[in-house]
Amino acid sequence: MTIETLSTNRSFGGTQGVYAHDSAETGTRMTFSVFVPDHAPGAKLPVIWYLSGLTCTHANVTEKGEFRRACAELGLIFVAPDTSPRGEDVPDDPAGAYDFGLGAGFYVDATQPPFAKHYRMRSYIEYELPELVADNFPVDMTRQGIMGHSMGGHGALTISLRNPGRFRSTSAFAPIVAPSKVPWGHKALGGYLGTDQAAWREYDACALIDGGVRLPDLLVDQGEADNFLAEQLKTHLLEEACARAGQKATIRMQPGYDHSYYFISTFMAEHLAWHADRLK
Repeated sequence: MTIETLSTNRSFGGTQGVYAHDSAETGTRMTFSVFVPDHAPGAKLPVIWYLSGLTCTHANVTEKGEFRRACAELGLIFVAPDTSPRGEDVPDDPAGAYDFGLGAGFYVDATQPPFAKHYRMRSYIEYELPELVADNFPVDMTRQGIMGHSMGGHGALTISLRNPGRFRSTSAFAPIVAPSKVPWGHKALGGYLGTDQAAWREYDACALIDGGVRLPDLLVDQGEADNFLAEQLKTHLLEEACARAGQKATIRMQPGYDHSYYFISTFMAEHLAWHADRLK
């Protein structure tokens, strides 16, 4: 698979690039960003996949995530894909709402028309993009970590849980932990997958943990001043699921922090150091 380089910039002794390619999974042009620290010729570096939240593209974390200094110091490649397919033929929310359709792929493979043709973000993130990145960047695919924010936190948790052993480290900022039990999830999973909630379980972190799937470890930060916490995120459900299952997890409530990149960027370097320790 070939990629087009849209831009490159030097930053913190590394290269921040933005790239595009034609996706076989989504049937659209997809854009993603990659930060590669300077490294010895021939060296392979561990890779962190970062999945963004509702309304975002690759650009939000690339421009506001403040990850490059830490990635350069720790020797981590940082990959940030888009959150949905895009293009003239890609269906959107009929009402133009922000929480479904464009910018809101929820990292699922849709089964319902008209979304099933293009909304295949699960397969794009789990298979197509990793193959593309492995072919074009100096990544060590035996040392992968995954993280995400909000809808992307949901994506990071569920992708890691569904692929045991693939990711040595998993973390999230303000993740949707139980989409089967919140309005965002009901709208997205119902719209993409249909009304049979049995089909939703593989996209629900709490349901996967209750079903017996485990991670080596887990780090979650959640702002106590997050206006989505009570209705949409319900972090306590993840705490309860991990406690029931004996799943090792550090789940931290951060006083005063909201849902924004001011929150994410505050704890980004700490998360990356946590990943680096597990990717050595």
